[in-house]
Amino acid sequence: MTGRLTDVSGRSLPLPAPREEAALLVVDVQRDFADTGRLPWLADSDRARVTAAVGRTAELVRSARSAGVRVVWAALEQDPDQPWASSLWLRGLTQVPREDRLAREPCVAGTSGAEWFGVAPAPGEEVVVKRRYSAFHGTDLAELLRGHGVTWLTVCGLTTDCCVDATVRDGFQLGLRTVVAADATAAYEEGQHAHTLRVLSRIAAVVATAEEVAAAWG
Repeated sequence: MTGRLTDVSGRSLPLPAPREEAALLVVDVQRDFADTGRLPWLADSDRARVTAAVGRTAELVRSARSAGVRVVWAALEQDPDQPWASSLWLRGLTQVPREDRLAREPCVAGTSGAEWFGVAPAPGEEVVVKRRYSAFHGTDLAELLRGHGVTWLTVCGLTTDCCVDATVRDGFQLGLRTVVAADATAAYEEGQHAHTLRVLSRIAAVVATAEEVAAAWG
């Protein structure tokens, strides 16, 4: 194994393991999160960043497939019959009628908001359905990756400061060497995106561009 990975600061590191032990995890690139037509409150510059991150995610998926790197998908699908009570409380929605709550919730199972947007799994690629922020919480993702011999994981998708952050932290704590594709992720505020990447780079992940990740796979 002679490949290296250069992070966004210019630091060059040896690959954590051979390409055969790598996987790409795509997090929540779904219509309610990624379709800027459903995010009218975003500034134009933030819309452009989200759209660019979705496009870069699609490019990274193509690179992974070309390199023979396993692609795994994580999708939020909220259960309309089992709402996330603590999340509703945090947002002050506990007294809102059930029908109105569901109308406000993103990615409710069976709705168009939960559909993939701009990129989608190919036949045979595995999809993990999650109910919370982290793709590891309450799912079999850790067992799935271990079963395939995956030891290092690149994460891309939406949003940097929420589901990507939670997933990366959990993956790292479970023993995976984690990489975040800096330009194949986005938050709805540029400052939040940059801050989250800075924190993750210190405590849980190597932060590199999608181009650098694809080159490392090659």
